[in-house]
Amino acid sequence: MRLIPRPTKPSPKPPGLGTVLERNIQALQERRTREEAEAGFQERLAHRITRFTGSMGFVYLHLAVFGLWILNNLGVVPGVGPFDPSFVILAMAASVEAIFLSTFVLISQNRMAAADAKRAELDLQISLLAEHEVTKLVALVSAISNHMGIKTDVDTEVEELKQDVAPDLVLDEIEEKQTEPLDAR
Repeated sequence: MRLIPRPTKPSPKPPGLGTVLERNIQALQERRTREEAEAGFQERLAHRITRFTGSMGFVYLHLAVFGLWILNNLGVVPGVGPFDPSFVILAMAASVEAIFLSTFVLISQNRMAAADAKRAELDLQISLLAEHEVTKLVALVSAISNHMGIKTDVDTEVEELKQDVAPDLVLDEIEEKQTEPLDAR
């Protein structure tokens, strides 16, 4: 196996790009911090509980508690008598815990889904803005090439590329294609 040598110094930041990226990262971090600060007590509590229940500490705690419970009720622990020999209480406690844990997980998933929807909306808006800007640049470059009398092999596509995308029409077309029966495709 051949090792690729590492560079001795980090790559330089592209001029201008570094500050834009830093500004965007900072703005997103500030937004995330503000949203976390604005979260209500119940949301923060549900998040903490879900974070703990998704950890190995939670697994170890349950192994210890359930293990001791089972060993004690099998009569293995000397000096302590069984208090749940049929394990009915253990089963009930585990069932109630499962109900609450699934609720906390759903609360956290709802919160994450809302954050994902915001990010998707932001991505869509940025993509639409970039598409609009590219369309304008295509029109500008096309006008410059026409003014200079430059012909290219993509001239036939340029008129189509100069048209703005109508997102609502694209969504309508996607939905129409998705509802067509499979045999019509």
